[in-house]
Amino acid sequence: MMESLSFNKEAIVSSPEITRKSWLQRWLLRVIPYAMNNEKSATVTKTKAKTTNRSSKQIRWENFFRNALVWIAVAMVVLMLGVFVTLCIQSIPSFKALGLKYLWGRTWDPVNEVYGAWPFLIGTLLTSFTALIISIPFSFAVAIFLGEYYPNGWLSNFLRNAVELIAAVPSVIYGFWGLFVLVPIVRKLESGIGAPPFGVGIFSASLVLAIMVIPYAASLSRELIRLVPSHLKEGAYALGATRYEVIMKVILPYTKSGLLAGVLLSLGRALGETMAVTMVIGNSSAIPSGKFFLFGPGNTMASVIANEFTEAATTTYLSALIELGLVLFLVTVVINMIGKRIISRFTNE
Repeated sequence: MMESLSFNKEAIVSSPEITRKSWLQRWLLRVIPYAMNNEKSATVTKTKAKTTNRSSKQIRWENFFRNALVWIAVAMVVLMLGVFVTLCIQSIPSFKALGLKYLWGRTWDPVNEVYGAWPFLIGTLLTSFTALIISIPFSFAVAIFLGEYYPNGWLSNFLRNAVELIAAVPSVIYGFWGLFVLVPIVRKLESGIGAPPFGVGIFSASLVLAIMVIPYAASLSRELIRLVPSHLKEGAYALGATRYEVIMKVILPYTKSGLLAGVLLSLGRALGETMAVTMVIGNSSAIPSGKFFLFGPGNTMASVIANEFTEAATTTYLSALIELGLVLFLVTVVINMIGKRIISRFTNE
């Protein structure tokens, strides 16, 4: 419409008819641009109004969404601080009665009011890291098999569902399975190598934990392996690399930070496991020693709390158990911080 209203002023001025009629010339020169400007102004006004209305609505939703995210993040921080503060407050009687020697004490004797967390700290770290060492090869093997060799098809779907089902099974089921199936096998192994045939102990608990944490690293690693850009792998194949070389020199280096994150997730799961470990670890307050220390009975911080919390008859006893939970909380935080530092270093490299 604007193009149809456009005109050439010089043509109007030079026209014989307009020259003879100067009043018509002046009228056209004044009226037509005025009408065009009015039409442009009306169109711009309508466009601005629509844009302003749409933008203000979008801005309101954007502000609401951003504020909601901020408040959720703040709530998570407050929740973690609340847990930490609660554990600290409830541990005050134990702090006053035992002091720092609680952390290094090797004796746990509720009858004589002697409490030391060192055996349980060692038992927790020993079972968790042993389980991690056992589970890592299986986790990465499952991830590579499902992510690179068989990413699709009925076999891949079946194995993926089976791995995810392992994570969904309640820990008490693993405890029963370990107690009735795994412990007799470990007892025969101990008899064969000359170790005391307890059956239950650190090694049995580590095996159960290893099975339980495999899905966490395997699932995350599988997804990361599938996300490796195809042009990187195709370039390696074009240079004559075998599939093994592509996996070792392209896929694993590309996904190393994510693989370490999966390992860290598995470690966090192992540190906090309670019921399954309680059923097969032997529940001994002594520190395993000797050349067969892995096969000896022990205890973890979580299993001690689960076993004795309802039996705590005195304030100091109850506070000592809560302080044990505080130590477990701090150990988990410190290990996660160290793990994130390692992941950051590998990522920067």
